[in-house]
Amino acid sequence: MFIATFLAGSILPFSSEAVLSGVLAMGANGWGCIAAATAGNFLGGMSCYWIGHFGKIEWIEKYLKVKPEKLNKYLNFMQGKGSWMAFFTFVPVVGDLVAVTLGYMRANIWVTGISMLIGKFLRYWFWMYITYKVIDFF
Repeated sequence: MFIATFLAGSILPFSSEAVLSGVLAMGANGWGCIAAATAGNFLGGMSCYWIGHFGKIEWIEKYLKVKPEKLNKYLNFMQGKGSWMAFFTFVPVVGDLVAVTLGYMRANIWVTGISMLIGKFLRYWFWMYITYKVIDFF
């Protein structure tokens, strides 16, 4: 669970929610899965933050396939909104770009980390809730 969510939270695009649902459907402990999923996805998101923090535009474009125009668009959008935008790093596709942009902007690491952790935990908690409702339905 941890490895799957770490990879999904970094730059690899796939659904960690599907993995979580599968593991829960097989009878794994829900809160243990939530803890592993949140930790893995949080660390994957923070790896994107550090790529942005230490990266150059050329690196971000080459390795993350993000065009400078798109990064500049996000920089302009996030000006003034601050580190709390990290809450939305759970959003597919856009979340990685938010994390990279926050790193590139040198956003406050503590506020970024806390808001990212809260967002990712709430996503997996909600997904666990939905999964259990579906399992109970069938």
